[in-house]
Amino acid sequence: MSYSQIEYSILGAVARIDHARPEMRNAESSVLLDEMDDALSAAIANDDVRAIVIGGKGPHFSAGHDLKEGQMKRANFTVEQRYEYEEKRYLGYCLRIWDCPKPTIASVRGAAIAGGFMVANMCDLIIDSDDAFFADPVCRTLGAAAVEVLVHPWVMGLRAAKDFLFTGRRVYADEALRMGMVNRVVPSAELDAETMKYAEEIASAPPFAIKLTKRSLNRVADQQGFRNSLQAHFDTHELSHMSQEFQAVRD
Repeated sequence: MSYSQIEYSILGAVARIDHARPEMRNAESSVLLDEMDDALSAAIANDDVRAIVIGGKGPHFSAGHDLKEGQMKRANFTVEQRYEYEEKRYLGYCLRIWDCPKPTIASVRGAAIAGGFMVANMCDLIIDSDDAFFADPVCRTLGAAAVEVLVHPWVMGLRAAKDFLFTGRRVYADEALRMGMVNRVVPSAELDAETMKYAEEIASAPPFAIKLTKRSLNRVADQQGFRNSLQAHFDTHELSHMSQEFQAVRD
């Protein structure tokens, strides 16, 4: 598959998948999401790849879902059509990142908003630039029940997630580090180099041992209800599209 909205590269034992629509602040169109999922599958299938980085070209990781495309192409979707589209491209693709047998690292510069927040936080690890920030304002701005994948309480804690979603505020890199949502914060100019050092360090570990360790760690989360809670929220999110509040904002 040739890619038009992402960049896919192999650097030694590290595969890099970058949002590549900087003129659109890396908004995640259906094409971009399909390409990202295809590249992830290619990286998984490549035995030489031992770690996968997901990043963004330009000053931002991603501004989230491409709302202009959504309004133009999917505004009149039936409930069934919306559910099928979002179950595949939002919930499904995010769970494939979570279930990836190889370690995944989000390299976040600038904004990681809504859908961008989901993609970054489904990765195993996050390294941020010091100018990075996270936001999910859709409860306030769209009348929707957060984004499709409610990973928020799992990565920032329950009270912080409530504050984050109820207010729609931004969480900047230093606060994200304090709350344990990100692993490392580095100067923006050094993000790409530091990400590669981080990925190469992880890629140097025995791959089967890393795979088994990741499976065990993810099972801990699943035994605590991670996967069931994401799937339950997805249905709640879909229901919120039927509210008068959401309809008024959309109109």
